[in-house]
Amino acid sequence: MQRVAVYVDGFNLYHGLRDRGWRRYYWLDLCKLATKLLAPNQQLALVRYFTARVMPEPADPRKPDRQAAYLEALATLPNLHIHYGRFARRRRYCAACGVQWHTYEEKLTDVNVAVELLGDAQANVFDTALVVSADGDLAGLIGAIPTRFPAKRVVVAFPPGRHSNGLRQAAGTSFSIWRQVLRDSQLPRRVTTTSGYVVTRPRKWR
Repeated sequence: MQRVAVYVDGFNLYHGLRDRGWRRYYWLDLCKLATKLLAPNQQLALVRYFTARVMPEPADPRKPDRQAAYLEALATLPNLHIHYGRFARRRRYCAACGVQWHTYEEKLTDVNVAVELLGDAQANVFDTALVVSADGDLAGLIGAIPTRFPAKRVVVAFPPGRHSNGLRQAAGTSFSIWRQVLRDSQLPRRVTTTSGYVVTRPRKWR
């Protein structure tokens, strides 16, 4: 059986779902999703999920609470590893009117994916790496894997409504995640953590 390691760009996947209005699929069991994306001759080695803690927003102060519940639920899954980046505050301004405001940008996902993917290739963790993202900045990394490790290949799974020609060309093999797989890959409504605490799917995600 061919070993597959899956690398999920959390915010790229989230924004793909959000842009489609598929909030009902946010409560994703990433190991189940990964397994459903495998070919019959493949087996799941591990899943790495890359994200960052979100900030509360004036219009949505409970956003961090929903994410925290999801992260606690994910932490119960075997062979799933969560890797955190961070949000950086940036000042923006309108050149025409001079108005200034602050936004937050997620940082370090690309670096974290590169570190883990290259490390796993070096440690011979996988035969195929499946990258769930449409971030074109990953094209160089994806193209480098089979060059440095000729026995290994990288496949890209595009989140719903997202695509990157750069990634498609770098990987050689790519496909889009379809809605039925998302529908069939949801966590149970209530998940018991290792400490015995029960987290519940956020009402806003139902």
